[in-house]
Amino acid sequence: MGVLVLGSANADLVVAVERRPGGGETVLGGDTVVMPGGKGANTAVAAGRLGCDVALVGAVGADQYGSLLRESLASSGVRTDLVRTSERPTGIAYITVTPDGENSIVVAPGANSDVSPSDVDSLDWAGVSVLVCSLEVPLSTVEHALAVAAAHGVRCVLNLSPVAPVSPEALALLDPLIVNEHEALSLADSFAGLLTLGPKSAVVTLGGRGAAVVTADGVVEVPSPAVDPVDTTGAGDAFSGALAHRLSSGDDLVAAARYAARVAATSVTRPGAQPSYPTPDEVLA
Repeated sequence: MGVLVLGSANADLVVAVERRPGGGETVLGGDTVVMPGGKGANTAVAAGRLGCDVALVGAVGADQYGSLLRESLASSGVRTDLVRTSERPTGIAYITVTPDGENSIVVAPGANSDVSPSDVDSLDWAGVSVLVCSLEVPLSTVEHALAVAAAHGVRCVLNLSPVAPVSPEALALLDPLIVNEHEALSLADSFAGLLTLGPKSAVVTLGGRGAAVVTADGVVEVPSPAVDPVDTTGAGDAFSGALAHRLSSGDDLVAAARYAARVAATSVTRPGAQPSYPTPDEVLA
């Protein structure tokens, strides 16, 4: 396979609201919609929809949400034999979406907390060119996976979301580190300053403005198609999946980021995370 994704698989429970509630306040919303999600599963599905040879390393519960996720992954061309069934319930993300398409999310990790270094130790790395990780699974497992992947000559990508204190040794393995604009400025004084943390390169996603690619040669911004957003849920994961796919296909980082920005822009024109991800002929120009 070209890409291996290590990360979470969640059921997204989505409700539309006119505005987010304040402390102690109740706000009425629309009907709850249940969709497959989770940063790891989203990233894998985004890559799979684009035709990538991809597998997910993760865990779900023996419940209806776990079945929903396995079906979504498989139908998108993602290998699921590395998704373990845990005794804990499938992770759930509680998501509110306002009319401007912006979202607020609370995640209950559930089975994602069971993804362990032993899951990494059982992997066959033959044919894997890119490992992409995110942080809704234990940090110790992610850092172990990065070290093992690098030892096998695999390119390591980390979407540092949610932000966590990653070790300098793990950061030094990354090519690239992916963060959004807010995360970037919480880690460094400038985009270029991200490289002082240790990664070989970084990509900063800028929402509707596209992305900034940071290398030793400088910062290159790539644009995003102008769209009217419907739902931004999972857009960053769409970017990560598309980026990993194109890196595994031989693109340089700027070209991969340029394509990933188009994929992410396409995804926000549709509701949900995984259901919004495009096939190659649907990606906006």
